Amino acid sequence: MDMERVQAISMSSMTEGCVPPEFIRSEKEQPAITTLDDYDHQIPTIDFGDPDEVNLTLLIAEASREWGMFQILNHGIPVHVINNLQKVGEGFFDLPQEEKEVYAKSPDSKSVEGYGTRLQKEVEGKKAWVDHLFHRIWPPSAINYRFWPKNPPSYRDANEEYAKCLRGVADKLFSVLSKGLGLGENELKESVGGDELNYLLKINYYPPCPRPDLVLGVVAHTDMSAITILVSNQVQGLQLFKDNHWLNVKYIPNALIIHIGDQLEILSNGKYKSTLHRTTVNKEMTRMSWPVFLEPPLDLVIGPLLKLTSEDDPPKYKKKKYCDYVFCKLNKIPQ
Repeated sequence: MDMERVQAISMSSMTEGCVPPEFIRSEKEQPAITTLDDYDHQIPTIDFGDPDEVNLTLLIAEASREWGMFQILNHGIPVHVINNLQKVGEGFFDLPQEEKEVYAKSPDSKSVEGYGTRLQKEVEGKKAWVDHLFHRIWPPSAINYRFWPKNPPSYRDANEEYAKCLRGVADKLFSVLSKGLGLGENELKESVGGDELNYLLKINYYPPCPRPDLVLGVVAHTDMSAITILVSNQVQGLQLFKDNHWLNVKYIPNALIIHIGDQLEILSNGKYKSTLHRTTVNKEMTRMSWPVFLEPPLDLVIGPLLKLTSEDDPPKYKKKKYCDYVFCKLNKIPQ
């Protein structure tokens, strides 16, 4: 075990009514101080089944430029598929600790896959109130079943069914986002790896916390991915940074939350925005979320697409292998 798990710390903290000091954020980060609760606007909610493709493209492109995050309804993934994914994820975190540790990533691993607590370099030694499980769910050549729990017994079937359904959503998203930039419908997807695109699932487990006003589940960050597609349980907690304020995202049950990731911001030369977001926690209830990060192959070089640059709008980002981008991001090294 690389460190004591937050799930265990939560149990003792709830009894004592306080949290260890290494979890207490500075005043510039504490949710109670920094959250704007009475903001009138919400992230766009878009009908992904809209038969008017022109309208759908306009709405998604505008949301990606202005917000970098939106929710889609009528996405075509059956409710029972999402429910099964959530049920087996909850079942994994309900297992005895020693059984969860079977899937732990080793401290010297260069991969994020596996069960763990610490993900990236911790600024000022502060810790996040979250445990997690990472593993790839597509393509088959990228999957390492060593990190897929054997319990609950239906874990594999639930994840494979979700991955199958998610691929159709992802392909449509790439097509619409590509057309929103004036590109051919396949250009964005091909630019992030085409059929070699990796689908990396993360289950976030945020146990109850006696002082949710002082801690964060995940600190402020943008996603390294091209696109992130997320479902959550019914406990709210996602926030995004807009207009110099932290705003609560009101999650709609069974919607998919779409994040524009860093790689799409780079490819679009900043036309689409990878938005800063973070997660708060709850005093009474466990929050869980299931983001899937759509990532380029590690050796693929990503940079602004030539068609989206000009003399008046030169490239704003360096070309870089995705593996190098990931290393810099996780270790807080400037890109």
